[in-house]
Amino acid sequence: MFRLFESLFALLSRSGISSEIPSERLGSGGVEKKGKQSFSEIIKRASEKYSVDERLISAVIKHESSFNPRAVSPCGAQGLMQLMPATARALGVTDPFDAEQNIMAGTRYLRQKIDEFDGNLQLALAAYNAGSGAVRRYGGIPPYPETQTYVRRVMKSYLA
Repeated sequence: MFRLFESLFALLSRSGISSEIPSERLGSGGVEKKGKQSFSEIIKRASEKYSVDERLISAVIKHESSFNPRAVSPCGAQGLMQLMPATARALGVTDPFDAEQNIMAGTRYLRQKIDEFDGNLQLALAAYNAGSGAVRRYGGIPPYPETQTYVRRVMKSYLA
């Protein structure tokens, strides 16, 4: 299913269909302006606000939701950065499908994980995917195939 979304996103990107959202869809923290605000503009602002590389944010979004703002995982994670409902609420998100709220909160959460694991991006990504408790419990990336694959793929995209 992931490959299907990734392929669909690639086709949409090549066809000239933009990943822009109307400004009226922005949350209360959004910058209101006429026209549209692209995901890349939101990512840039999140990067500046939380000191997280734009490429890392984009890599997480790519592997979490394939840039689908309406994505919902089988375990209930929502939106572009696949925030769990409790995490989203704790971060002040009122609409997890709002690109502005989701990217800003997801980046803030990712920054927290980076800080928690002293700048180790692989451990931060493992914690983003499997939870900080699992990373601490195993003393590193948990032996979950999904998490190991996730960390490897996000890092590959980030470093490409």
